Amino acid sequence: MNLYLSIVEQNLLSPPVLFFCLGFIVSVFGASIALPAGVSKMIAIYLMLAIGFKGGAAIGMGALSTEVILCLIVGVVLSGAMPFAAFRLLGLVSPLPATDRAAIAAHYGSISIVTFTAATDALIRLGLDYSATMAAVAAAMEAPAIISAVYLLQKAGSGKCSENMVASPTVMREVFFNVTIVVLVGAFAIGAVTGERGLSDVSGFLVDPFGGVLCLFLLDLGAVAGQGLRTGWRSLSLPLVLFAAWMPALSAMLAFLSALALGLSHGNAALLMTLAASASYIAAPAAMRIAAPSARPGIYLTMALGVTFPLNLLIGVPLYISITSVLAP
Repeated sequence: MNLYLSIVEQNLLSPPVLFFCLGFIVSVFGASIALPAGVSKMIAIYLMLAIGFKGGAAIGMGALSTEVILCLIVGVVLSGAMPFAAFRLLGLVSPLPATDRAAIAAHYGSISIVTFTAATDALIRLGLDYSATMAAVAAAMEAPAIISAVYLLQKAGSGKCSENMVASPTVMREVFFNVTIVVLVGAFAIGAVTGERGLSDVSGFLVDPFGGVLCLFLLDLGAVAGQGLRTGWRSLSLPLVLFAAWMPALSAMLAFLSALALGLSHGNAALLMTLAASASYIAAPAAMRIAAPSARPGIYLTMALGVTFPLNLLIGVPLYISITSVLAP
């Protein structure tokens, strides 16, 4: 308990989390401080570029371990499987049509790269080691959930085209060539090729400013989340709010059991739990706009960004790090 409270204090008093809280609170009360869409997208690309490149550089320096490969396998399986569980649970607790349920399920199987970044920042501040190549796990967990959601749409006879949904070139292009996957995987590959020399060459751009850019991005995300909650809360029933809180807990529990079975290290296990529990608000929304145009963004985006993201940032990440302390070192 003392460890958890210490981690909570460290996380809540960190600049990135405080900037998120600032943006969230003032937006709930009606202030408009969100960044222009182009600036926000540029900052998001920068963060993904930095995370991917540093992870690839770690591989270039020989840091890819068997443990990370096991994390990657578990992560891909969880990402592909959790949308089916989410779809079924939503059917039990809500009268939402299949289109909305499949779109929500995609978000709760895919991952939030910013939640992952916040968790790595927390581990660094706590002095806990983790593998930089966990960025490869984050990249690999983006697409499987979206593919599963597209399958659910096809099976339910919903979405943009009810026949051969999985084979739709437009949908598959959106899944595999969305900006998150392209930048993460591309930067990862470049980092792996250039290794330590490449990291040294770009450290002044991708390493040193990273913390400040993360603060700015979380300020903007807080503003977006607060505004979305203020305007979209009427679309959310109590069962959907509870789902947005408990679905990440279920995913995190499965990731923890996997980490326990595999004997993962403390830091890597905490990141695997964070990835499993996070909800996408970049890749999944982009894909669902094409695969399920009738699904309501006011529901799935408000759940992922207005409910799950703040809970993970303020409560989840400290909890995951605390729980996985049993796996130390």
